[in-house]
Amino acid sequence: MMHVDPLSYDHVKFHRLLLGSIAPRPIALASTIDSDGNPNLSPFSFFNAFGVNPATLIFSPSRRGRDNTTKHTFENLKQIPEVVINVVTYNMVQQTSLSSTEYPKGVNEFVKSGFTAIPSEKIRPMRVQESPVQFECKVRQIIETGDGPGAGNLIICDIMLMHVDEKVLNTNNEIDQDSIDLVGRMGGDYYVRTSGLHKFIVPKPLTSLGIGIDNLPAKIRLSAHLTGNDLGQLGNLNHLPDQELIDNCMMDTNLAGRYALEPLAVFHDAKHLIEDGKPEDALALLIAFA
Repeated sequence: MMHVDPLSYDHVKFHRLLLGSIAPRPIALASTIDSDGNPNLSPFSFFNAFGVNPATLIFSPSRRGRDNTTKHTFENLKQIPEVVINVVTYNMVQQTSLSSTEYPKGVNEFVKSGFTAIPSEKIRPMRVQESPVQFECKVRQIIETGDGPGAGNLIICDIMLMHVDEKVLNTNNEIDQDSIDLVGRMGGDYYVRTSGLHKFIVPKPLTSLGIGIDNLPAKIRLSAHLTGNDLGQLGNLNHLPDQELIDNCMMDTNLAGRYALEPLAVFHDAKHLIEDGKPEDALALLIAFA
């Protein structure tokens, strides 16, 4: 295990370790203007939502690590404390990357990256038409976490108005994750896409109490053939399988014969049942034959 003290470790190398291990990160494509009305557009992956009452977004245009200068976005927000945060989808990720180019102050990144600027309704900075979700925000507070290279500048924003393209909504007027096709930032040049086979479901244990891994039979709980994820799904069940389900497994002569010859096959089959969303059947099988 490597031990890293961020106070003494090279800050450029620590930055790479940090971004490679805290990922994927959502991307805020931030649109701002300066006091002369010049627009600026730039993406930031130190970004997330932090509350709904009041509706709060936070992102950080950090100081540059190489020369400790501040970014145009940060300078603009000190002049005009308003920002549009546009979400970034797969279809616009290359243009978004282009907008991160450090053009001289006054250069319009909307033009350089080919994005379409459209007026906001409650604030002055423009929105990105290509983004399916746009947040018009006013800055509540700016917190400078330090004055050295790589120091963060937390921009705490109140959402004044949210725009959502109906094409990314499902029938319940909620965001359809495949339709929106968001991207996330990882370390180095790597990104991740959140649609199709690249996403998976982990049910939240909110409506019922899971039995917990500690209540699984020891032969299952301590098995070297089940992963932590496997055990987590079994432990999320709100009860052990009933005896009838276990007995039905035990009476299956084909399974009994197979597992007598291949004892580890029961774990293989149980894992497939878990993957298919049938953890109770998997647990019954394991209780019967493991």
